[in-house]
Amino acid sequence: MLALIIQKEFLGVKMISKKTGNKEHKDEIIRLDNISKTYRMGESVVRAVSDASLMIKKGEFVAIVGPSGSGKSTMMNMVGALDLASKGEIFLDGIDIEHITESQLAQIRGRRIGFIFQTFNLIPTLNALENVSLPMIFQGIPKWKRTERAKQLLKEVKLEHRMYHLPSELSGGERQRVAIARALANDPEVILADEPTGNLDSKTGEEILNMFIDLNKKGKTIIMITHDNNLAKKAEKIIRIKDGQIVKAQQ
Repeated sequence: MLALIIQKEFLGVKMISKKTGNKEHKDEIIRLDNISKTYRMGESVVRAVSDASLMIKKGEFVAIVGPSGSGKSTMMNMVGALDLASKGEIFLDGIDIEHITESQLAQIRGRRIGFIFQTFNLIPTLNALENVSLPMIFQGIPKWKRTERAKQLLKEVKLEHRMYHLPSELSGGERQRVAIARALANDPEVILADEPTGNLDSKTGEEILNMFIDLNKKGKTIIMITHDNNLAKKAEKIIRIKDGQIVKAQQ
């Protein structure tokens, strides 16, 4: 069937949708087409990612696995519109993020993607409630509404009794729960988690992983970067990376 190209406006971003008879294509949320990322270090050129292609469906839980220096985090940065590819195309729900403005990229990052990091990246001078509220400030949400939502999110991650505590007053597991609540602040479709259990003990790491599983059951697309094969086994799909290349993808 010939593709029907429809122009539509989404969050201020001009977007091309393709309606085809291919259900798999319509269900995709992220697609990478032959992307590469190179960096120049003095006279040398370092290829962090090389000719990688993958497709992730809406609502999938995907683990990207590989040793340190394999290109996992570089790939996540490109998927999350934090960095652009040196070559190739990246699509987020039909939007070609390589050919839009920086302000449009910021809209995508702020509204459609939630980020979770190994080191939590909480603002040390803000309490848990303020940290969770922060992403909503940039979206122009009124104070009463963002406070109400932040309280609800902290309740969902079982931290309503710690909402007025600073990050330094929280355990590692509690800080990661705050980071998860913050990632959910603007109700994103995609959660990108880079080594989210890397600084946690095994019991706390398991609790955080179970939270991702619950979020996935509620329809969130989860992309988790990890070097831990045992954690990766809990995902629906495992993508293995070595030396910047996808060497294996398995369900």
